Amino acid sequence: MKALILAAGYGKRLEPLTKAVPKPMVPVANKPIMQYNIELLKRYGIKEIAANIHYFPEQVENYFGDGSQFGVNLRYSFEEDLLGTAGGVLRMAQLCDIKDTFIVLSSDVLTDVNLSRMVSLHKKKKALATIALIAVEDTSQYGVVVTGENDRITAFQEKPSRQDALSKMVNTGIYVFEPEILEMIPKDKSYDFGNQVFPKLVEDNAPFYGYKMIEYWNDVGGVEKLISANYDVLQGLVRAEVSAKRMGKGTWLGKNTQVDRSAKFDGTIILGDKSVVGRNVEIYGNVSIGDKCTIEDGAIINNCVIWSDTKIGKGCRLNKCIVGSWCSIEDNVRIEEGTVLSNRCRVKQGNKLGPNSKVEPDRTV
Repeated sequence: MKALILAAGYGKRLEPLTKAVPKPMVPVANKPIMQYNIELLKRYGIKEIAANIHYFPEQVENYFGDGSQFGVNLRYSFEEDLLGTAGGVLRMAQLCDIKDTFIVLSSDVLTDVNLSRMVSLHKKKKALATIALIAVEDTSQYGVVVTGENDRITAFQEKPSRQDALSKMVNTGIYVFEPEILEMIPKDKSYDFGNQVFPKLVEDNAPFYGYKMIEYWNDVGGVEKLISANYDVLQGLVRAEVSAKRMGKGTWLGKNTQVDRSAKFDGTIILGDKSVVGRNVEIYGNVSIGDKCTIEDGAIINNCVIWSDTKIGKGCRLNKCIVGSWCSIEDNVRIEEGTVLSNRCRVKQGNKLGPNSKVEPDRTV
């Protein structure tokens, strides 16, 4: 069986982070989120994979290469102009010469969906298309799905308001398709599953079914979702591999990381490779710190995500924020809840940011 990963979108909900990196490369517990997709597929024996790319494509290709270091064969479909979810799948399917049942995943979703169970349901129902579904409170960012008897999909709404939603069950971006679905997608044209293909399947009364998930699923977008995804990986709430050594109940350390004895940790914390934590540093709550970071003396970090190659100066106070890669946060800076700094930012000594500030790449504050 082959799999296709939708990885070409902009990731607007994660701006300004995604003004510097494509959404498949946004790290969760110090690994790009797309890597969890690849590891999930490999776990189920699926090693023939393609991903469509468009935005900062070189970052995806440079990291994943041909997939061999991850134990898979990975190919790329570059879209000069975005083709939509369905158009992107058609292009990848042609690249991979798909002629049998295949799987589609969204690159910005963290999940441990049971693909064997989902494919088994799909085949048992003799479905043309099967969507993994999950219940949410706010439907406005998702395709809402209504199922009838025997889990057959009877209605589909794309991103309705809470008031207009016909159901709380939503499309997770995880699909099992028969190759005949490709006949519904026009070539070299922007075409979408949610707006066009799925409503047409309902209209035609096609064998279109929902797989109601009991597994973990997180559509990673926004500060809270990204921080919670880090926590969920480290707490084992999602089946995923952590790329660091567990040192205690809630602490993981990467290779060659140095932590001063006076530092205090209390929470669920991961530090990447070659990072340095200074004297009297306090790290609390759910914290992810990337590779080659420096946390200088007396800094206090609470419920934050800090990407790689970033320096946090002496006496800084960071609370429920995200700091990108290659940032320099000088001494005695305060960064408040909800603030996001993209890559290569500098915050000068003594400044205060937040709450909910957004700093775009390469800016100095």
